[in-house]
Amino acid sequence: MHVISLQSPCLNSTSPEDWTDTVADNPTEDARQHALDQFLAGVERRAYVMAEMATRNRDEALDLVQDAMLAFVTSYGKKKPASEWPPLFHRVLQNKLRDWGRRQTVRRRWQVWLKGDDDAPEADPIQQAADPAGRSPEQRVSLDNASDALLMAIGELPLRQQQAFMLRSWEGLDVATTAKAMGCSAGSVKTHLSLAMAQLRDKLKGHW
Repeated sequence: MHVISLQSPCLNSTSPEDWTDTVADNPTEDARQHALDQFLAGVERRAYVMAEMATRNRDEALDLVQDAMLAFVTSYGKKKPASEWPPLFHRVLQNKLRDWGRRQTVRRRWQVWLKGDDDAPEADPIQQAADPAGRSPEQRVSLDNASDALLMAIGELPLRQQQAFMLRSWEGLDVATTAKAMGCSAGSVKTHLSLAMAQLRDKLKGHW
């Protein structure tokens, strides 16, 4: 089972061609396992960022991504063609995030009923990469503020809009693959993405 390394300096160290070619060129059990490891290594960091934006909790995000990887490997890793891995993995991840959201809703309702309040603080959004070289302190502060505002705005989107935006813009999946990952129609993907983009543009007018 692949273990996420949060210290990894890059978001995607493995291109899709690497693991699909591995299986195509050498369709043995060992080659398939190697390709699966490559795929998970390539998707892990971006999946973690997506999960942390949805949960705003690093520990919860890490657990959810690890659970998604295990579920994906168990259900699809050795049964489905490598070309189908990306939408299948993201569908598993999105299902995990939806289940987590439902559990949080129920938990908050019980907390309100039992205690009358929920004072648990939320974790800050994930910190992005280091300051770009060559920028002035003022430019770095401005860029940091804009990045923080973007992450916060994405985190505040309704879950389905957040999923559509992250899968299309962050993962770069096409509409059909995004629809398969989200378990909805292509039209729904376009609607969710349009609404997400409209909200983000409105909230980020002063930053971008």
